[in-house]
Amino acid sequence: MSNSNITLAAIEQAIGLLSDPETGRSLSKSDQVRNIAWTDDSLTAEIALGTHSLPIADEFQQRAVETIQAKFPNFKKIDITISTIDRPPPTIGQVGLRVRSVIAVGSGKGGVGKSTIAASIALTLKRMGARVGLMDADIYGPSIPHLLNLEGRPEVIDGKIQPRMFGSMPVMSMGFLVEKDQAVIFRGPMLHGSITQFLRDTNWGPLDYLIIDMPPGTGDIALTLSQLLPLTGAVVVCTPQEVALLDAVKAISMFQKTKIPLLGVVENMSGFICPDNGKRYDIFGHGGARRKAEELTVPFLGEVPINIAMRQESDEGRLDQVLQDPICGVPIEKIVRSLVRDLAQRNMVAPPKVSLPVLG
Repeated sequence: MSNSNITLAAIEQAIGLLSDPETGRSLSKSDQVRNIAWTDDSLTAEIALGTHSLPIADEFQQRAVETIQAKFPNFKKIDITISTIDRPPPTIGQVGLRVRSVIAVGSGKGGVGKSTIAASIALTLKRMGARVGLMDADIYGPSIPHLLNLEGRPEVIDGKIQPRMFGSMPVMSMGFLVEKDQAVIFRGPMLHGSITQFLRDTNWGPLDYLIIDMPPGTGDIALTLSQLLPLTGAVVVCTPQEVALLDAVKAISMFQKTKIPLLGVVENMSGFICPDNGKRYDIFGHGGARRKAEELTVPFLGEVPINIAMRQESDEGRLDQVLQDPICGVPIEKIVRSLVRDLAQRNMVAPPKVSLPVLG
């Protein structure tokens, strides 16, 4: 087709072949494509996405360019800009949360870096433009406040717990409610009550993602969560060695039995790159989590190597700062992209119910 014969309807039809990563619906069925303009050799357009999809906005942008280029090969330059939709999240579950995706991060055993990975995922989603909340459900060993250097007892205003804020990210943890050296001794009903209160009575505000740092092992908090609200899914963190993988399989089984979808597996402490000589040492082995994920037909989201700076900065409560270093941040960013990309693919298969967008 010569560019002189191109019509607005033809361009809109081509862009309409794309699906919104958040809703799974064709862009032709919504008012998300705007400001289309073209000359003999170039085309510009704007596509509006919800903040839920911003972590993969650049990938979507490239796919849009390739889709248009395939349909109209005579365009020498195609410029697609991404804007955002003010898309209110739905209210879900018995607790009235306003959130699009609830993701539990768990492990079969302690000591695998689960809390660091959970906090890193939340911080990276936030940095990439999504509205994120972080809930520390590890009642007996809450470490999120330490990783983020947050402290202070939350206020209660109009019957709602005001979470501690890390920038624009609301955070809630038992660590804000007890002294650092004080043990938490709860039986099952008290655990259920605490998790319910964290979800129902905290002023989370509207969120794209709520990341929940689970306690290690296969306790009953997963069952409590599955009863209170529909979880989007779970991420299981493990280390490469076989003994850790055995426990990871138990965690996967726990989520499956509680009807919580498995979003994927992360291999933490996956090799060590020596800063002196650049040589890699597989202290705990390498690739075991990927192989186990393939064996169980569970997505493998990525691996995070041992990094001295990440350990040091996390201990000092500066996890967010160290993630801005590409050496530490890029592996987490790859995991976040993989996670959001997989959610988008699921939405294409089974589109969720989404509120009407408000474009601005």
